[in-house]
Amino acid sequence: MNVLVTGGAGYIGTALVADLAQRAEISEIRIYDNLSRKNPNLFLCDPIAHGKIRFIRADLLDTRKLQAALKGIDVVFHLAAKVSTPFADADFHGLDQVNHWGTAELSYLLENQPVSRVVYLSSTSVYGASESLVDLQTPPDPKTAYGISKLRGEDMLGRLNSQMPVHIVRCGNVYGYNKSMRFDAVINRLMLDAHFSGRLTIHGSGQQTRAFIHIQNLIPILSAIGLDGQLPGVSNVVERNATVQDIADVLQELYPDLEMLYIQQDMRLRNLMVEPDPRLAATQLLQDAPLREQLEVFRGQFAFEPQRP
Repeated sequence: MNVLVTGGAGYIGTALVADLAQRAEISEIRIYDNLSRKNPNLFLCDPIAHGKIRFIRADLLDTRKLQAALKGIDVVFHLAAKVSTPFADADFHGLDQVNHWGTAELSYLLENQPVSRVVYLSSTSVYGASESLVDLQTPPDPKTAYGISKLRGEDMLGRLNSQMPVHIVRCGNVYGYNKSMRFDAVINRLMLDAHFSGRLTIHGSGQQTRAFIHIQNLIPILSAIGLDGQLPGVSNVVERNATVQDIADVLQELYPDLEMLYIQQDMRLRNLMVEPDPRLAATQLLQDAPLREQLEVFRGQFAFEPQRP
């Protein structure tokens, strides 16, 4: 089996490639990435399956290179995207070009060069905001440029459902240690600030709620979807819902001297609580670990404990 991972050098992509490389049924992994985040950690340390991996540096909108990368591919994991944290509307044009039209380019090529399965990493941001729990029956209603662009990407690949299985994974905010880190993701940023500065900056009251999933839970789920066809159609891949204050409270348990700085504490920010896909329980892939335990493991990945005055 040959697989293509777009965005394979990113935070999630690096972890997914490492997992796929250990699977005997996979003969070749093609990583398609433009290295826009300038993070080369995919290429460093921890050798993964010499001779099994091919790296292609290119943009999604490069039709010629993308078409060549698809030749002989059985499964596509489409992770490549322009992310927006913390400013979800800062670059509407860039988000639309990559997440919408880049995904459209992939879908056009797949019309004439079908594969056995496509896995698209979407986002729970397509639901927009809600004061109550949303689920798979909730109509998408994105409120940010990022959410809009991801939903348009869903639409572009969803057109192919009659030709091949398309799995749309609406993923919560991902957190946890991986060698290609993203420290602009919510929990990861708070963890870094707590460890090295001893201070958290919280915008608003801290009661804003989001859906989250640990990267070590996400990766086996993505692999099972792509290789075994689990969770067909649209899925909500979420581990927990938590407020920013919930996360800060856990970090204060780990770092008792942690200082909290609230900015515009009376500002009310959007909430989004997402019910995990009920089919996840049957897969037994989602490990139910307490947040504190996960963050304690994360803390152990830092190179040193800073000395404070």
